[in-house]
Amino acid sequence: MAPISNIGILTSGGDSPGMNAAIRAVVRTGIYHGLNVFGIRRGYQGMIEGDIFPMCTTDVSNIIQRGGTILKTARSKDFMTEAGMERAYSQLQNHNIQGLVLIGGDGTFRGAVSFFGRYAIPAVGLPGTIDKDLSGTDYTIGFDTAVNTAVSAIDKIRDTAEAHDRVFVIELMGRDAGYIALNSGIACGAEDILIPETETHIDELLARIEADGRRKKAVQIIVVAEGDDFGGAKEVHEAITARFPALDVRACVLGHIQRGGSNGGGSEWRTCLHPIR
Repeated sequence: MAPISNIGILTSGGDSPGMNAAIRAVVRTGIYHGLNVFGIRRGYQGMIEGDIFPMCTTDVSNIIQRGGTILKTARSKDFMTEAGMERAYSQLQNHNIQGLVLIGGDGTFRGAVSFFGRYAIPAVGLPGTIDKDLSGTDYTIGFDTAVNTAVSAIDKIRDTAEAHDRVFVIELMGRDAGYIALNSGIACGAEDILIPETETHIDELLARIEADGRRKKAVQIIVVAEGDDFGGAKEVHEAITARFPALDVRACVLGHIQRGGSNGGGSEWRTCLHPIR
């Protein structure tokens, strides 16, 4: 393979805390080693549309602590088509970009594999997803911060649950993977954790609530991943209130609060590099 002098960097898919820190590291390391670094806005969609610009060290000043991504992000259906990939390749050729650094999750990497298969553009993948649903790495950019955000919120919810003797069903992100729910639930001492990886038997959950009621335990924190097979917070809330109408049960969906914020958790710095072949 010919030496690479020009690389492009993009963020794709869902945003996650720590993406800006990763962008900064790539840009400044690349320039230090004599590479020309090009930013690609809005992921693969920006690549297709030619939203590409040269980056210098000052472009990434004062972003290491910021959440989100200065390069913006998007999910591109066009890139999944042959015509979209052809347009993207043409835009890379226009800027003489010979390699890519991709910060994203499973869909981002699958796209890179397909793109390499057609046009042999080498790429390095930085696993950036709060879901931690990628093989080959113990950590992903954003996961640890998302868990810390969720734990902080659940701790506050437990305060009001204790004050009012309430049952709270708290829904966390995790459409296909329950890592955030599992780690957050363990960290905050949740009474039950429902995740997609295991089948939820709602009768067993209700039996545990009934047993806790007999020993005068009124406060319950139930953490559920959004992709659980039984359903999210709404469905679990309805099942509990139908069985125990006298209980004060509340549902809370934390939602996109888990994606935002600075990379304060620390684990983002231990993320591995993943070559895309």
